[in-house]
Amino acid sequence: MRYADCPTTEVEVEMDAPVERVWALVTDIDLPARFSSEFQGARWLDDGPALGARFVGRNQHPAAGTWETTCVVTRCELHRSFEWAVGDPEHPSARWRFDLEPQAGGGTRLRQWMQMGPGPSGLTPAIEAMPDKEERIVARRLEEHRANMGATLTGIKELAESEP
Repeated sequence: MRYADCPTTEVEVEMDAPVERVWALVTDIDLPARFSSEFQGARWLDDGPALGARFVGRNQHPAAGTWETTCVVTRCELHRSFEWAVGDPEHPSARWRFDLEPQAGGGTRLRQWMQMGPGPSGLTPAIEAMPDKEERIVARRLEEHRANMGATLTGIKELAESEP
């Protein structure tokens, strides 16, 4: 698995909550900071959520320090899909997406997906310094993302199911 291959990961959960409630939670760009060990929060630069709207996200990682990225909403399909590109939308360092699928009985299946690359990211210097360890670096980073995504979806599920 190489960074240039734009590897992806995803996590999904089913919840007993209507898609409208789940949509309101996943489009709150600051909400995942409550559950993620890395994501520290975000703020809109434009009116969002909307296609083309920009926001700044703040992150922290023990190996990389603290940083901010500007993101652009690249998909905003009401009650269905919310996606953003990190950096240049045509050549992002990553893409993140929430997909919502209504379930029989009024529940929702929520999937969070992410893709590394194709643009350079914080991993680029590590891969350039240790090209022989690229596969291990990429795999470890995907596992970190998967763990935070799982925590985020669990948190969203708890919030969605607890609201009246």
